Amino acid sequence: MLSVTRVSPVDAELSWHGKAPGAAGRIVEFATEPGGPWTILTYAPLTQTTYRHPDLIPKTHFSYRVRPYYGPASRAVDVTLPKGSFTKAEQRQEHRWAPPRAIRRAGVRTSPVRRASATPTDLRATVMHANGIRFTWTDHAEGERGYLLEDRPRGGGSFRPVAVLDPDINSFGLITLPNEKRASYRVRPFTYGERSNIARMTTGERPAGRG
Repeated sequence: MLSVTRVSPVDAELSWHGKAPGAAGRIVEFATEPGGPWTILTYAPLTQTTYRHPDLIPKTHFSYRVRPYYGPASRAVDVTLPKGSFTKAEQRQEHRWAPPRAIRRAGVRTSPVRRASATPTDLRATVMHANGIRFTWTDHAEGERGYLLEDRPRGGGSFRPVAVLDPDINSFGLITLPNEKRASYRVRPFTYGERSNIARMTTGERPAGRG
């Protein structure tokens, strides 16, 4: 069950409850038109039950919904990057290794995305430079809505999605953030579960002094 509270004229607070056995997490979505399109705000861990959507467009109708997502995660790989910032020379590089790709591999068995046998295998992380990593893996999923690349910075608590990829992708390059010099990574094919009820609210006038 999802509810939304207007905590200021242009800020919304969402809260939800309910079970989702076997889910990896929940997505939170919003729309400003009755029929969509819907935009994903966040991929929330199962332990999260609230979300604040701040600084909204004044005098606008907003609709919200949540739904679980499912899919098995690969084993994690640990990556330690060399010291150094993302230099101007690196920024000028073409990074041809970075765009998402679906590399065909013969003889790979696939399974429906929610089965354990759909777990990605052979995840490898290749350091391309001080702020770039190329990931490759074997895709065993069928019927997935996409892939999530998840990371957990060294010393961090839980994994979080850092990239959302199309179905069948098994090669992707990540340009990292400063706190990702040492981190663990994994990939997950995913599909969605049932949608929640839709919660609606209308924003008011923007308060003086806020943009």
